[in-house]
Amino acid sequence: MSDEVVDLLEQAYVDEVETVMNYLANAIYLETFDGEDVAEDLMEDVEEELGHAEELGYRLRYYGEVPPASMDIEPAQDMLQPPEDSTDVEAVIDGVIEAEEEAIETYETLVAAAEDADDYVTADLATELLADEQAHKAAFLSIKKSF
Repeated sequence: MSDEVVDLLEQAYVDEVETVMNYLANAIYLETFDGEDVAEDLMEDVEEELGHAEELGYRLRYYGEVPPASMDIEPAQDMLQPPEDSTDVEAVIDGVIEAEEEAIETYETLVAAAEDADDYVTADLATELLADEQAHKAAFLSIKKSF
């Protein structure tokens, strides 16, 4: 077992769970026509990010680890906190892009660590999740162009 792989799995799991909470909060909070469109995109991503957390949790279980629960999480996503102004859709979009960039970095690191540890199942999972996060980033970069 690689401690680095387990640590990265835990970090990615926590990040995904926190992202679900923040995407949900922003989707509920946003107002305006543009905000409703972004809220729909966020709600779709909530389902996908929750699925990511589940898959990561099962990899942690494979390693004999307990997936982190609420008391184990230290919030870190300042960029995804709902803005003071519920019509500030662009701030939410910028936060999503920044969060996706962080997720991409985490998954790139996890792929490399898992390959180094000869854990090809985790490497494959991290590669799949990396592709999803890159697609999310690309989608929100496209949305940002309309602002």
